Amino acid sequence: MEAKKSTKADLVRYKGLFLNIGLTLSILMAILAFEWKSYDDANLMANGLIQERLEEVIELPITQQPPPPAPVINKVKIVEVQNEEVIEEVVEIDLDIEIVEETVIEEVVFEEPVEEEEVDEVLTIVEQKPLFVGGDPAFVKFVKKDLTYPKKARRMGIEGRVFVRFIVEKDGSLSHIEILKGIGGDCNEEAIKVMKNSPLWIPGKQRGRPVRVQVVIPILFTFS
Repeated sequence: MEAKKSTKADLVRYKGLFLNIGLTLSILMAILAFEWKSYDDANLMANGLIQERLEEVIELPITQQPPPPAPVINKVKIVEVQNEEVIEEVVEIDLDIEIVEETVIEEVVFEEPVEEEEVDEVLTIVEQKPLFVGGDPAFVKFVKKDLTYPKKARRMGIEGRVFVRFIVEKDGSLSHIEILKGIGGDCNEEAIKVMKNSPLWIPGKQRGRPVRVQVVIPILFTFS
């Protein structure tokens, strides 16, 4: 015996309705998916930080600069000074004057040149040096003849040169005899004695005139 189905329980007859409902829901879900807006949490946090920073920047007070000082202008006071002096009289000068007196030109007298005073100074460098009469050989001969070797110097064995400084005057005489460098043992005194006994020298000359000249000579003391 076959079971019989009820026509009301048959869902095949509602197949078209279910198909339309499914399509409608699918379209609605697709539209909703396209229109739905989503927000990222990180972007929200970044936007929040930016807004906070902007608020902090906006809250900074504006620095007000004081205006520059006004330039100081020194006022110069100009005082007008009136001339107190007043020229009362006008002096007229007449240039038409007749010259009566003759102009006498005095003769110019040229004075004779004054001779230069001779300066009595001692020179060390001259054009013509003072010389012993007969030259150096004659001077050496004179010294050997007049010089006596001191006993003290012989006993002490002193030998050497004594440098004597003196001035040859304009007349050839010797003055200011002194020891420039000695050796002792009575040799210095003997050298001065010899020079004091010296005859006249030929004086030195400068520009053809005799002058005072300072001279330094050595006197040798030796046993030979």
